[in-house]
Amino acid sequence: MKITVSKDQMLEALQQVQTVVSTRTTLPILSNVLLRATGDTLELTTTDLDVGIQRKISADVAKPGATSLPARRLFGIFRELPAGEAEIEVDEKNIASIRCGSSFFKIMGLPAEEFPPLPKFDGGKHFKIAQTNLRDMFRKTSYAISNDETRYVLNGAFLQFKADKLTMVATDGRRLALAEQDLEFPKANEVEGILPTKAVNELMHLLGDKGEVQAIVTENQMAFEMQVSAAPVTGAQPEKGKEEKAKSDSPNLMIVSKLIEGNYPNYRQVIPSECKERVTLERESLLTALRRASLLCTEKSNSVKLQFSKNNLAVIAKSPDVGEARESVTINYKGKEIAVAFNPEYMMDPLRNLDSDEVHLELIDELSPGVIKVNAPFLYVLMPMRMS
Repeated sequence: MKITVSKDQMLEALQQVQTVVSTRTTLPILSNVLLRATGDTLELTTTDLDVGIQRKISADVAKPGATSLPARRLFGIFRELPAGEAEIEVDEKNIASIRCGSSFFKIMGLPAEEFPPLPKFDGGKHFKIAQTNLRDMFRKTSYAISNDETRYVLNGAFLQFKADKLTMVATDGRRLALAEQDLEFPKANEVEGILPTKAVNELMHLLGDKGEVQAIVTENQMAFEMQVSAAPVTGAQPEKGKEEKAKSDSPNLMIVSKLIEGNYPNYRQVIPSECKERVTLERESLLTALRRASLLCTEKSNSVKLQFSKNNLAVIAKSPDVGEARESVTINYKGKEIAVAFNPEYMMDPLRNLDSDEVHLELIDELSPGVIKVNAPFLYVLMPMRMS
């Protein structure tokens, strides 16, 4: 294999794919990135057997071929190379020589045949959604994913494609976040699956502000194909620039992930069907008050009391060993006096990840779940804490 690539593009591609590479793997090949050069494209692939990422970049391919090289070491080399074009030449023993300007490196690789192939998605169900919309849904829900490994079905985001809608849910048993997005697809394509946390985190990093992402779902795998903008080609000729533009419509990045096996709990039954009081609150003011009050919370007394009275919200935190914090927020409220306590971190999570100016808090009583809503298809259910 012998290719010439832009240092900037190669560095960007390695940065995107190396995140799934495990540093503590018993299989040496899983520490490597698979490089496959054909036509005028270099394909970079990494996997940890659960999540895989593949990125395509333009390359001047003098001799097609494939090899696998240590991902983090290769990333380190390209990060330090001078600007310009880099030449990679691989011999029959998978020893790669890298030349760029006055720099020269030689690193040992492993045969491409040993690299585990990414799964095929023949017969999968296809869905298209704007990248920014999917990223927004993950941002609004992913913080509620459970990290308790004994409840493995909650260790991911539940995606349900049903009734011309994508519904995304995350819960850890103490709170639940739900976001929805209208989508058009045939009824025969209705499907659901639990996407693991690692894949969710990778998607949040890689989804952009422009273009669509195509989700492909099979019984136990999910793939996301998208176009990500390439780094500017250092010292590229105008013809090469045009070539980049011509390719820009086809996906150049794919993430594949196994789905978590098991049945997701019936999340609809924990969403309260009634509400006694509905309070509209300024999101930033509430977040600031909670953040200040939470400074006096401890592991033993990790709750903040919200006390609603006429046109006033008192946010109170008390810790016998530490002291007391009290914040007063002016609100528009004419209902009956009510007090309810929540875990402050759980209360702040949605407020940090929403972009609405106002949120609506729906309450029944001090022992029933509270619900945060905005003027968008989103809701957040939070279990209260007992007030001492």
